[in-house]
Amino acid sequence: MPKSTWVIAGVISAILLLVLGGLQVREHGQRRVAAEAAAEEARRAAALAAGTNTALSAELETLRERAAELEQQVQQATQAQVGLEQQMRAALESRDVTISELQGKLTVDILDRVLFDSGLTALKPEGQGVLRKVAGVLAKFPERAFQIVGHTDNVPIRARTADGFTDNWALSAGRAVAAVRFLVSECGVDPHRLTAAGGGEFQPIADNATPEGRAKNRRITVVVLPPEFAAPELRKLNVPASPSIDTNAPAAAEPAGVPVP
Repeated sequence: MPKSTWVIAGVISAILLLVLGGLQVREHGQRRVAAEAAAEEARRAAALAAGTNTALSAELETLRERAAELEQQVQQATQAQVGLEQQMRAALESRDVTISELQGKLTVDILDRVLFDSGLTALKPEGQGVLRKVAGVLAKFPERAFQIVGHTDNVPIRARTADGFTDNWALSAGRAVAAVRFLVSECGVDPHRLTAAGGGEFQPIADNATPEGRAKNRRITVVVLPPEFAAPELRKLNVPASPSIDTNAPAAAEPAGVPVP
């Protein structure tokens, strides 16, 4: 084979080697660029994950603090409810007054023979004394609202009462209003805390078939509502507490009846 042929073959081989080398260098360069890009993306992802983790940790800590606050509030509310119930029982519970608690509602049932004469809405002195004691306890819990509900037995009113009532429902509502007005005017209870209602004969707690049962059904119920039922005015931080009540003060003169239209 002529020498020139070998020279040409060598040149071609060198050129091929240079091309292959260049391709390899280019491929390595592309791989390096891709690797650097992947590394940069990984660094960004790691930074984002670290930031997210920090944010989640802060949020978790906030939730833990909030949970601790709510638990403390629940404990305080429970303690307040227990304290309210204990004070009510100490001040009021007797054969004519019963106290019960269900689902955050403290209920005080006062038999009507303590509060009113038959068919009337004028509070008796003994009834005024009981309501003064109720107001004295409630004055210590100014954020709580409560309902006064009148109840009767199922014996119908045969004729118009001395206060002008012709049915049990009206009589029960009139007595509730009389109790509310006494608490406001004579005991200084904030009227925003009070609601008056008449249940008539339709919410008995005993059997109306017996005299004893009917006597239990004729009553005034004081329902102390849970804090969430407080009127907006009571939720304001600057709401002053109800004035202290002297439960030993003499009863005021017996007010006139409060008929319901």
